[in-house]
This record gives sequence, C-alpha cells and structure tokens, in this order.
Amino acid sequence: MSGLDVLFLAVGLLTAGSALLAVTAGRVLHAALWLVVALLGLAGCYLVLGAELVALVQLLVYVGAVVVLILVALMLTRAGGVPVVTSGGQRAGAAVVGAATTLLLGTALVGSVGRDRVELTGPDNARVAEGIFGVYVWPFELLSALLLLALVAGVAIARGGGKRS
Repeated sequence: MSGLDVLFLAVGLLTAGSALLAVTAGRVLHAALWLVVALLGLAGCYLVLGAELVALVQLLVYVGAVVVLILVALMLTRAGGVPVVTSGGQRAGAAVVGAATTLLLGTALVGSVGRDRVELTGPDNARVAEGIFGVYVWPFELLSALLLLALVAGVAIARGGGKRS
C-alpha cells in the first residue's frame, strides 16, 4: 500500500464515522455539524484521488451552500437545541443501514485495489476552471450577494424587524 492509499483509507474512515454520528446524533444541530465533517471528509477523499475540481465543487455546493442553509434555518427557528424525537430503535436502524452502506462501498473499493488503472479521457480541468472562474465568475458573485442580502433580511425578520421589548 502506498502513502496515498493509507491517506485515503484514513480520510474514508473519518468520513464514514462522522456520517454515522450525523445519523445517530441526539440533537439536530449536532447532526448538522457532523454532516459538515462528513462532507469535508468526502472532499478530502476527492483530493486524495486527484479530482481537485470535484473537491472544490463539493466544498462550494454542499458545505458552502447546503449545510450553511441548514444551519441558518436552525438558527432562525431556534430549533438547534431541540432533541431529535426518534426512538432508540430508529436510530439503531439508521446506524445499521449506514454501516451496511459503508461496508458495501468499502468491499467494492477493496475489491478494486491492485487492478490495472484505466485512464479516463474527459474535459481538460484547466479549461473548465478557466471558464468557471474567468468569464462566468460574475453571475456567481452576483448570486452570492443576493443570497447574503436574503440572509440579512431573514435575520432581520426573525428578530422582529428591529423592535425590542
């Protein structure tokens, strides 16, 4: 096993463990935070595999947008500290399904170790990145400003429009 294989295994185990903790967490906020760790671990797996663009998209779309949306919704509704209303059996079932999925994927990955590599041909990453971060960066920047404005407006509405009692 090479150093990259060991690093991939370590990051994969961290990702699988945090995903199981996200499923079995007792509070919604804790589940969301463990989801952040799992998604960051997945981006780390992509980096180890040499897919830097996919790792960047993983960070921007999932960690940077979806999880932040979940956390803002939890903050605005003040539901972050609310315990998850599930029975122990449901959480155990979710943990079993998560562990089984992890075992299935791990078995498939271990079965592929040692086989010949197949070179995939696809678009040049440099051209894709140049297109995204060159010409098309302004729509993304305008969208991020609009989302920031919506976030500030949502916080203002949640606080009661500035009226204090």
